[in-house]
Order: sequence, then C-alpha cells, then structure tokens
Amino acid sequence: MPQPLSDKTASFTDSIIRRMTRISLKYNAVNLSQGFPDFDPPKEILDRLAEVAHEGPHQYSITWGAQNFREALAEKQSRLMGHTINPDSEIVATCGSTEAMMCAVMTVANPGDKIVVFSPFYENYGADAILSGAEPIYVPLKPPAFTFDPDELEDAFRQHPKALILCNPSNPCGRVFTREELLTIAELATKYDVYVITDEVYEHIVYTPHQHTYFASLPGMWNRTLSCSSLSKTYSITGWRLGYIIAPADIVDRAKKVHDFLTVGCAAPLQEAVIPGLKFGQDYYNALLAKYAHKKELFLKGLDDLGLTHNDPEGAYYVMVDISEFGYESDLQFCKNLAREVGIGAVPGSSFFREPENRYIRFHFAKSDETLNDALNRLELIGKLKR
Repeated sequence: MPQPLSDKTASFTDSIIRRMTRISLKYNAVNLSQGFPDFDPPKEILDRLAEVAHEGPHQYSITWGAQNFREALAEKQSRLMGHTINPDSEIVATCGSTEAMMCAVMTVANPGDKIVVFSPFYENYGADAILSGAEPIYVPLKPPAFTFDPDELEDAFRQHPKALILCNPSNPCGRVFTREELLTIAELATKYDVYVITDEVYEHIVYTPHQHTYFASLPGMWNRTLSCSSLSKTYSITGWRLGYIIAPADIVDRAKKVHDFLTVGCAAPLQEAVIPGLKFGQDYYNALLAKYAHKKELFLKGLDDLGLTHNDPEGAYYVMVDISEFGYESDLQFCKNLAREVGIGAVPGSSFFREPENRYIRFHFAKSDETLNDALNRLELIGKLKR
C-alpha cells in the first residue's frame, strides 16, 4: 500500500455550502444555499467583455494584476478607505477573495501561530488556518444579535495570536460591526501586536441605519491590516473569481510572492472587462443597495408571514432561520429533507459554528423577485417537516 496521505488535510470535508448546491440541483430545488445571484452583471461590464473576447488580452497579465486594473481599483478604494492606495505597491489581484484570504493568512502566519476567528464564520477560514499550519482560536458571536464579549476577545488575544480574521459585514449572520466594536478590536490589536485580516466582500451591501467602516481606515490600523475583498458580490460576477488584497507595501511585497506560487494570476480578459464597473459613480452603489434592501424586505416579510423565526441581517444577503420547532437533532438532515420534500436549498448552520449549534439554517436572498416568490410559495409546505 502507498504511504498515508497528508495529515494536515485528513480532517477536511467537502464544502457544505457547495454540497447543498449539488443537493439542490439533484432535487430541482430553489437554491438559497450558495450565495450567488440569478441575475446578470451590469450591462457596461458585459459589453466590455464582448469586446475583450475579440481584442484580448488572452495571455498572462502581470502576476499581481494588470496595470490598468490595479489603477482603477486603487482609485475606487482610495475614496472609500481614506488612504491614497499605490496601485504598484499596495495591491495584489487574486483569484477571488478565497485566494486573497488564503494568501493573506500564509503571508502573516508561521506554522504553530494562532489566529483568532469569530464564530460563526465562513467555512474557508478554518481551512485557511489549517493549510497554513496555524491554530484557530474561536471567539463566539452570541445569537441572536451576534455580538462579542470584549473580555472573551481579550482572553483570545492573551494567547498571543499572530492575526485576527474579521468578516465585516459578516457571513453567515449579516452582522455589521459598529465603529465602537471595531475600535475595541483595534485597541487589542495594538496592545498585543496582532495583524488583522479583513474579509469585506459585502462592503457595498449594508442596510440603513448601519454603516460599513473599513478596519484599515481606523487610527493606526493601516500598518497592521490586510484588507481582502472581491468584485463578485458588488458586480454579480461570482464566477469571474476576481479578488484582491490591499495592504502596506512591505506586506504586499510578501503577498505578491505567495500569490505568484499559488495561482500565478487571475484571468487577464476578465480584469480588463470589469474596469468599467470599477469606474462607476456612487449612483451605482446606491442602486445596488436599494436592490438588496428590497429583496431583504420581500424575503423577510415572507418568512414572517410563514411564522418562521429569523434574525434581521444588517448587511450582506443572508438570513439565519431558527428551526428549533421542527425537532431535528441534525440541521444537515433537515436541509436534506427541505431540498427533497419542500424544494428549497439551505445551508445547515452547524457548518459555520465552532460551538455545538444545531438550531439554525442559512438562506440567501440574492435572487430575482420571481425566484424569491417561488421559494416563499414552496416554503408554505415547510410544516410537513415537523417531527
């Protein structure tokens, strides 16, 4: 027999989120599990993509991102983050925010280092830490408001972590951290000399009266923050896999090398095609938020009419639904039954929690009104799942 495979990856399962997409397809269920929209990207981007198909580029771009892509991205994010970003030394273009986060963790952490992760968390973060040889320290966000206890957070910092991962707005719970909470994290990061790796892919989907604060914009935080994000959610191009890291030049210099050996570079023609989107004015982002605020209102009212208990997301496009009343020991089994018998795909909440939590499932509402109304009509049959 051959030698055993990697111990590091022995504990991995497949992605539960992506598994639920496959289960949804199997039963022809409305897929409210994996968070991608069913409507088109902006016309300006699609029109440019058609031109690029004939014009190119079709070969490698510069490893860390095409020059004009980085320049357009730097101009956009400089306005938002309150820092004049150098496109040549402070940006790495990556294959989605998934690679951005992996690259950021590998840039910062040595094997054996500790990394603080809030729970619930997007499932990739645990894998990022393991693949980097780092040890996650989980700090709970307490339902239903999903706030953290500052004393519990400092207990984690007392273990001398190398970094903290901050998803804001948060997937899966839709929490938008207040400026005061972020300042608490910033104070601890300074006190204990810790890097902060942010995942801000939902930066433009924050519902009134909440506001998004870029962690790197806080006093003294630029030098210790690796800001990771993606164009996937902002421009409805999740399949394009365009992400980035923004950080100080000395950090980006190291991240460029990690990225080079992970993926070489992201797709050159897609970098070119998305540039019109990066140059949109504020009207686009206002309209994007209005679109998602409408979808949130439509879907959450539908859940209320069905008598389902849920949280009220402050950002992103996910909602956590409490399934305690249905009497299941396994939220995964509930989601399988939901797909098969009701025709709705959802993600079991336990896949996001480090704690033994089994009472939530996650829906997303990044769908057309027609799809959301179809889903709500199907959910009228959810009572049949009660035990």
